[in-house]
Order: sequence, then structure tokens, then C-alpha cells
Amino acid sequence: MEPFEIVMTIINTLAVVAIPIVSVVVAHHLQNRAEKRKDKLNVFKTLMMSRTGWTVESVRALNIIDIVFADDENVRARWKEYYDKLCVEDPSDTELKKIKTAQEKLIEAMAVSLGYKDKVTWETIQNPYVPKGLIDAEQKQQEYQQGQLAMAKIAAQLAQNMPFAHNSTAPSTTEQKSIQSDN
Repeated sequence: MEPFEIVMTIINTLAVVAIPIVSVVVAHHLQNRAEKRKDKLNVFKTLMMSRTGWTVESVRALNIIDIVFADDENVRARWKEYYDKLCVEDPSDTELKKIKTAQEKLIEAMAVSLGYKDKVTWETIQNPYVPKGLIDAEQKQQEYQQGQLAMAKIAAQLAQNMPFAHNSTAPSTTEQKSIQSDN
């Protein structure tokens, strides 16, 4: 065998061994990358869908931002700003506006991170669709819950003010029987 043939045989043998290994490593890398993007997209979609109010899913999405967007400092910084604003006790109307703006900036940072910079605009983020019927139903639900709470408070007050059936001033059953037998 000539030196050229020996070199070609070695190269072919290495290629036969290396190509499957390289393809597995590349496929694994691409799969991990796709999974990370999918996780980011799920958090983004959940927060976009819940811009008008809290849901269990939106709270869960917020709680995994630091993991899912671990490689994106801008998103994590917007999340920290939003979180800090959420932690204000009994916020005023001005604070509520700041909270809403911080939420929108977080969503915008996520859109940029996912490559939607020109597709999901600030205007899109600020203007969710909320049908009037949904708003009316939520208001009625809140009124109903407030009514139930008021009734529960009234019932609790009445229960506190009512004399108990076993009042110490009332005659006992034995005393009542002796009174009746005396008559």
C-alpha cells in the first residue's frame, strides 16, 4: 500500500467513527437550544395572554423567568424592576401605573430576546384585547364576592351578639322538671 492510500484509509476510518459522534453532539445541541426557546416562548405567551389580570399560569411564568432567561441579563433586569414594583404594599394609582409600565417593559424585553423586536411593538403590548362582556362579568363576580364577604361579616357579628342556648341564668332541664312536678 502506498502512503497516500494509508493516509486515505486512516481519514476514512476517522470519518466513519467521527461523523456519527459529531452528528449526535450537534443534534443534542440543537435540541437543547430549541427546548430553551420553547420555554422562553411559553413564558412570553403566558404573560402576553395575562396582561389584563393575574392567572395561576402567569404567576408560575413569572417565577421561572430567572431560570428560563438565565442567559439574558436585560430580561432579568426588567423582571427585577417589575418585581420590586409589585412588592409595594397598598399601591397608589401612580404606583399601579408604574407597575403596568414595568410589566410592559418586561414583555418588551422578552419580545426582543425572542427576535420579535419589530413584530411585537410597544403599542401591541400596551393594547390587549379585552371584550366588554368579560370586564362586566369580572365586575359582577367581584361584587358578588364582596357581597358574600359582607354577609359573612354580618353573620359573624350576629353570632357574637346572640345569647347562647346554655345560658347560666336559664334553668337547667333538671330544674325545669322539678318545677313542673311541683305544679
